[in-house]
Amino acid sequence: MDYTLVAIISYLLGSIPFGFLITKIILKKDIRNIGSGNIGATNALRSGNKLVGYLTLLFDISKAIIPILYLKYNHPELILISSLCVFLGHLFPLWLKFKGGKGVAVYLGVLISINFHLALFFGIIWISIYLISKYSSLSSLIASGSVPIYVFLIYEKNVFFYIIMFILIFYSHRQNIKRLINKEEIKTKIY
Repeated sequence: MDYTLVAIISYLLGSIPFGFLITKIILKKDIRNIGSGNIGATNALRSGNKLVGYLTLLFDISKAIIPILYLKYNHPELILISSLCVFLGHLFPLWLKFKGGKGVAVYLGVLISINFHLALFFGIIWISIYLISKYSSLSSLIASGSVPIYVFLIYEKNVFFYIIMFILIFYSHRQNIKRLINKEEIKTKIY
């Protein structure tokens, strides 16, 4: 299978703005005018409708799982390219002038597809930090930053890929980081 074709298809799948679409369909609102204006699951939860938030989470995870699992069993050499392109599609979606989500749900889908143990590790760290802080952004940053360390210590391969993913998540959360430092970040109720 061609690298370019996989990259394009993965990017286009990743760029499907489920938070935008689900909010538009269920609430008849533009998610970009709610909360932080982000199209991801955390901001979808801020819409006041938990169904919208959880559906966004589920679909954003799924848009990573579908192409990556297909490649895992048919063209495993293309998994990392597909993973990165799905992720970039979510962060910079063609359909919304390249203004997308922060990528955490998609990253979870990537981890589930590549190695379920990594997804479980990420989930445990995320939930632990969230229960302590109630900050979704802080949980996402610490959990995604922990994955490359865990990979280096346990698996010792593809560490660079997980470092790149963390850098992209860090970049997508740059405003959250400023708000966390200034103690202005909004706590998120996920249940």
